[in-house]
Amino acid sequence: MEIFRLKDRVAVVTGGNKGLGRAMALGLARAGADVVVIGRDENSNQQVVDEIRELGRKATSYSIDLRNTTSIHNTMDEISKTFTKIDILVNNAGSSFTKFALEVTEEEWDQILHLNLKSLFFCCQAAAKKMVEQGHGKIINIASIAGAVGEVGISAYTASKAAVINLTKSLALEWARYNIQVNAIGPAYIKTDLNAKQLENPKVYEKIISKTPMKRLGQPEELVGTAVLLASDASSFITGQTIFVDGGWLAQ
Repeated sequence: MEIFRLKDRVAVVTGGNKGLGRAMALGLARAGADVVVIGRDENSNQQVVDEIRELGRKATSYSIDLRNTTSIHNTMDEISKTFTKIDILVNNAGSSFTKFALEVTEEEWDQILHLNLKSLFFCCQAAAKKMVEQGHGKIINIASIAGAVGEVGISAYTASKAAVINLTKSLALEWARYNIQVNAIGPAYIKTDLNAKQLENPKVYEKIISKTPMKRLGQPEELVGTAVLLASDASSFITGQTIFVDGGWLAQ
């Protein structure tokens, strides 16, 4: 359907070189978008760029540290000049670690909150400044079911993702007047490089499966449909929402 097409639109995907980010970058490209991949690993970036170009879309990448706010703004400026616009921003970059709350250090806490929340905010801000000038834009933040329910051993991560869900609402309210829609996607457990080691533990795996009504892990490609929806004209009256792609986890 034409309403879901992203032809000639420019999408920026942070953390777009692996896992969920790669799947969404390729999915947006298949829907017609030109894609900018942001990630620290230049080789991984280039692999995704090559895959996107094979689909017949324009693509480029930037290798930056998203914890550097100046780099974020400079990169968005450069993207806007190169492509003349930024239609879509997918904030996927993030990190986590497993440790009981009594053992978490200040440095570990700051690392997670900086990348998962502070960097995400300033990516939103930098892209939104371009979108305000254009008169339109779509921002998609990657949250998590862990932002809606508690979970043992990932206190910093759950705090950061809960904040992302509420930040999404606040930005949606502020930027609605500029025709910018801000939404989030909240995945359940999807096997990626970020959690592969954790999921190798049979007890952890069985615990997750027992809590998931569909009795399986999600696949990165299963976020693509929601990402395309939120990036397209099909979601023109949707803003401030978090859509959970969770195999029924939060329906319990």
